Amino acid sequence: MNAPATKLPVVVIGAGPSGLAAAAHLIDQGIEPLVLEAGRSAGASVREWSHVRLFSPWGEVVDPAAEKLLAPTGWTRPDPATYPSGGDWAELYLQPLADVLGDRVRTGATVTGVSRTGRDRIVDADREQQPFVVHVAHTDGREERLFARAVIDASGTWTTPSPAGGSGLPALGEKAAADRVTYRVPDLRDPAVRARYAGRRTAVIGSGASAFTALAHLADLAESDDGAGTKGVWILRRGISGSTFGGGTADQLPARGALGLAAKAAVDAGHADAVTGFRTEAVERDTDGRLILVGEDGRRLDAVDEVIVLTGFRPDLSFLDELRLGLDERLQAPVALAPLIDPNQHSCGTVYPHGHRELSHPEQGVYLVGMKSYGRAPTFLAMTGYEQVRSVAAAIAGDLDAADRVELTLPETGVCGGAGLFDAPDAQEGDGGGCCAPAPQLVQLGAPAVAGAAAEEAPTGGCCGS
Repeated sequence: MNAPATKLPVVVIGAGPSGLAAAAHLIDQGIEPLVLEAGRSAGASVREWSHVRLFSPWGEVVDPAAEKLLAPTGWTRPDPATYPSGGDWAELYLQPLADVLGDRVRTGATVTGVSRTGRDRIVDADREQQPFVVHVAHTDGREERLFARAVIDASGTWTTPSPAGGSGLPALGEKAAADRVTYRVPDLRDPAVRARYAGRRTAVIGSGASAFTALAHLADLAESDDGAGTKGVWILRRGISGSTFGGGTADQLPARGALGLAAKAAVDAGHADAVTGFRTEAVERDTDGRLILVGEDGRRLDAVDEVIVLTGFRPDLSFLDELRLGLDERLQAPVALAPLIDPNQHSCGTVYPHGHRELSHPEQGVYLVGMKSYGRAPTFLAMTGYEQVRSVAAAIAGDLDAADRVELTLPETGVCGGAGLFDAPDAQEGDGGGCCAPAPQLVQLGAPAVAGAAAEEAPTGGCCGS
């Protein structure tokens, strides 16, 4: 490999929102990108939750550089105040952007390894002068070796969901129960999927926006003509507090607040029971083949027909093993970024806008961006990824003034959880800022009315990823 590094492209891993935005910003800087997407089309991961509506409106999920690139084609952004579904986002924005990028985007191309040319992670000599080498496996069986001046990993975390087990490991029996366990919000518009959950008892494990979405969807099914008998069992590692259902009307992203209120309405209406302080240790089958969740404290819950595990995601770092990454030992996020997003420390969900400096590693020229940059931390917003890649592209181009400039103001979440582990079962509940109820229990919340229009008309999902 003898070509000067500056003549090589920047390889972008992943053709999701952050990856395609990175390509647009690189082009804006006069740098050639090459986007490698493992899926069959741009936005492949987003398409897998096409039925879920974002809690961010169109005005916050279109990258400015991407819009500039799309403008000559006659593309116009949908109404900035309306909320796209994942399918809308993919079809009306991500795919047109990929089309404009043309041959710069290669689909069906899985990155299997990244290193420095001729240097494994041990070798120091002339390391930074060597271009990156990227190994790629194609769907037709071909393998390819590509070279790059820099690598931007925007592959996200969608393909590596966290398990049900409370210790971060799969619960005993979880893999054996795979036929009745899913790690995605089910698409109840699909007749086959709808039949799987209609009239059944379903456990939903998790406490974030995805769990809210699943609970709201199951409640809608329970109230439909074909869903009589549908029941949710909401499994929380923490307790019920003022922050359990998110920020509500205090959230500057109104749809995100309304999503939590919709989940609360599902519980208040009796469509779901909440089991608090429960850390799953095992998944067993009864004589009828139904699933019994067993907690670390020995409790055995009543049998359920299905389990929806929505406990977050984690990054796949396996193909970056030959690079010298600086990652936080807890979050698996870049060391300088981790303190800004660590849920063990932050009482509220705001994250200071950040860029190339917080995303850098000992291996110069490699960046983890988008959802991948957050490691195991939650509450990522698309606009955060767009600001990241704007800064990174400027840094790669050598324009540090632009790279260091902050060009983003994030909305307040309205969600405070107090310092410390949010899921600590024995934490005391505060006045809206506390984490948990003091004792594990099965509860049905009371029935104060939730504004029907807000619950019914607001978007029902909140996935923003890379």
